[in-house]
Formats: sequence, structure tokens, C-alpha cells
Amino acid sequence: MNIRCIIVDDEPLALNKLKRNILKFPYLELVASCHSAEAAKKALETNDIDLVYIDINMPDVNGMDFIRSLKNPPMVIFVTAYSEYAVESYKVNAVDYLLKPYSSEDFKRTAEKAYRHWNLLHKNASSTDFSEEKVLYLKCDYRFLRVVCDDIVFIEGQNEYLKIHQVSGVPFLTHMTFRQIMESLPGNFIQVHRSYIINMKHMVSAERTQVIMDNGVQIPVSDTRRSVLLQYMNSAKSAVMGIYDATSATEAPTKEIRSEGDISS
Repeated sequence: MNIRCIIVDDEPLALNKLKRNILKFPYLELVASCHSAEAAKKALETNDIDLVYIDINMPDVNGMDFIRSLKNPPMVIFVTAYSEYAVESYKVNAVDYLLKPYSSEDFKRTAEKAYRHWNLLHKNASSTDFSEEKVLYLKCDYRFLRVVCDDIVFIEGQNEYLKIHQVSGVPFLTHMTFRQIMESLPGNFIQVHRSYIINMKHMVSAERTQVIMDNGVQIPVSDTRRSVLLQYMNSAKSAVMGIYDATSATEAPTKEIRSEGDISS
């Protein structure tokens, strides 16, 4: 599921720059480019929008005033050439702000922050029970970090340490063995290489010698571990097909597991 967003700026060059940056991120879906607050209002009324990138200084209406006028505003990131607006932007619960002229790294920071915020909102909204999510407490230096298992994309072995790569945030090292952490992880984690454990919930495709995760990282698959990966995918596929067979033929499976060619050969 993508973050549906609109961009709002009265300057065509600034609007095009926002568009180019948004297209770099697969989890951002650009729904509309708006040259005015009025156009943005229409886009919000006719679409389900999760995120707005909006310029503050526009001739028809101030971008901050426009957001304040919305009854249920989506996430917002303000774009401005004036740093004095930064504090004011957080008073309307802005996720972040972009200070013009901004770099690709500046935009990336705001996109990742919006992604983390959206994930948090999405998890809270979709939670219909009070069951606890699977959590690990991993030691990092002289403290323990609370890590939600679903947020782990993959785990990388580095000598006597494990490097934990999550959906967001900087990877960190913890002093553990693969065997120790595998005993605590749920069944959707499998070791595909002597140096890698992956979370199958974050795998998007599999080839004979590698898998690709949803953050774009390619993880090698060893010959000795390929059968474990294949077994997991076959069992998951069977479960999905079982659900599909039990429903009407017009309904699609809830999730497709895509593989590139035959990974068993």
C-alpha cells in the first residue's frame, strides 16, 4: 500500500522539482499536482490523500492557513524559503518541512519521516484487537533497544555481532549469534545465507541466487539454504491458493509471492 500524496506550489519549476523527487520513492504515489490551494482543495475532496507537500507562500492563500482550514487534514510537509516558518509549521502538526533550496537528501529525509509516521498511523488504524506485537529487546552498547519484529527487514552477520536492518532508522549492532536470535524470531524469518536472515514479509522477489527486499537491498541465497526458501514459498503459496479455492473465482488471492524464474534449479 502506497502513501497517496499531492503537491501544491504556484511556481511550475518548484512543482516539477517536487514531482521529480516523489517519483524516486516507490512508496510515494503522486495523485495530483496543484498550482493553487483551490486546486488542492478539489483534489482532497475527490481523492483519499495521505500526504500533502505544500508551499507556504502562495498568492491565493497561505499554505499554512489552508491546512488549518481543513477539518481532517492529512499528513503535511511544508515547503518554504523562510526558516522562520519552521517553528510555526509544527504548531499545525506538520510531519516536517523543506527549506528551499533543498537537496535530494533533504527531500529523502522528509519522505522517510512521512513513511515512518504513516506506518505508525496505519498500524494503529488496522489493529482490531489488543494482542501484543512480537517485540525483541536487543542490547546495543550499554542499553537495550525495543525492536518490533515486523519492522526488521533483514539481519546481517558481522563476526561476533548481528547487524539489524529495520524499515526506518540507522542499522545497529547487537552481540548475538544467529542461533540465539532465530530462537526468538517468528516463523516468517528464515536464514537464506550463512550471513543473512530475512523477514519474508519484506521480500518482494526471489531468484536462484538472491532475493530482493522491499527496501531494494539484494540478499544472496546460498546453495545450502535455497531449499529452505523454496519450502517456505511453496507452503505460503499453498496457503494462499487454499484460501482462493474456498472463495468465489472472482476474488483474487490476498498476496502474491513473485519469483524470478525457477529458483530450485
